[in-house]
Amino acid sequence: MNIADFDFELPEQLIAQQPLKDRSSSRLMVLTRDNHEIRHTSFTQIKHYLRPGDCLVLNDTKVLPARLFGIKKDTGAKIEVLLLHQREKDHWEVLVKPAKRVKKGTIIEFGEGLLTAECVRELEHGGRVLSFHYKGIFLEILNELGEMPLPPYIKTQLDDQDRYQTVYAREEGSAAAPTAGLHFTAELLKEIQQMGVHLAYITLHVGLGTFRPVNVENIEEHDMHAEFYRMNQETASLINRVRTNGGRIIAVGTTSTRTLETIVQKHGHFQEDSGWTDIFIYPPYEFQGIDGLLTNFHLPKSTLIMLVSALAGRDFILKAYREAVKQEYRFFSFGDAMLIL
Repeated sequence: MNIADFDFELPEQLIAQQPLKDRSSSRLMVLTRDNHEIRHTSFTQIKHYLRPGDCLVLNDTKVLPARLFGIKKDTGAKIEVLLLHQREKDHWEVLVKPAKRVKKGTIIEFGEGLLTAECVRELEHGGRVLSFHYKGIFLEILNELGEMPLPPYIKTQLDDQDRYQTVYAREEGSAAAPTAGLHFTAELLKEIQQMGVHLAYITLHVGLGTFRPVNVENIEEHDMHAEFYRMNQETASLINRVRTNGGRIIAVGTTSTRTLETIVQKHGHFQEDSGWTDIFIYPPYEFQGIDGLLTNFHLPKSTLIMLVSALAGRDFILKAYREAVKQEYRFFSFGDAMLIL
């Protein structure tokens, strides 16, 4: 398939720059795959589309305050560092700006020496491997010095950093939030559970590659970034039990979807598993792990709109997106939601 097959016109003013004050007050577009019906409602009404015995699968990853601002020890030049993932104990793969100023052996200081880093390896496209040196607990220092790495299309500063975390975030390690989950409040999740809907938690640490554009015309030539995932036995047993009893598996977000599809493709069923996945889902694709998906509205020509097109059909998704633009839905990370059933 060609990248142009997943393009659409999006007015810039529809890109949400700030989250709504109330997480669950966003709008919800509901797509029904079998009859191509489109419904417009509010997010709290998601309860009416769930049934007792269903299972929502949520990604409990927690975003690291991974953007650091430091200076070169020898020249005082300003350096921006974005943590991508931990390679080993205190060695991290990062992006640096300006990259030309950071060579192997460069020392960068953060927070008046509270944290220092040495460049031990140069990678492509501004990537580096830094070895960090500090006293105390690294995550505590990061929480003190770091900023949330908001997506590149968000141009405003976030007043409350917790609004870029889901209310159930607990496993630190993400460079970006699993944004479909940002709509849930603890109260709404409790109401959903009281209906008899199961909640299952998996972990996929989102990499910044999720925002990387597809730069090839033939999408099959695109190289997906790899991301770390984990499912414990408790979650695996719950999801298998729901499926055996005829309940639906509804993934909250494309990250949960990619994790579930990776595991079921690998084993033929759900089981305790962890590792790295670079699964790339685009039409045509036969889903084995999910029956529905809650997601946000995605970038044109992105791997994410390709994934939802594989689930609902490209023509139906593009029709829904045109309707979303017409109805002035809010797009991307802080935008409104779509439920595909």
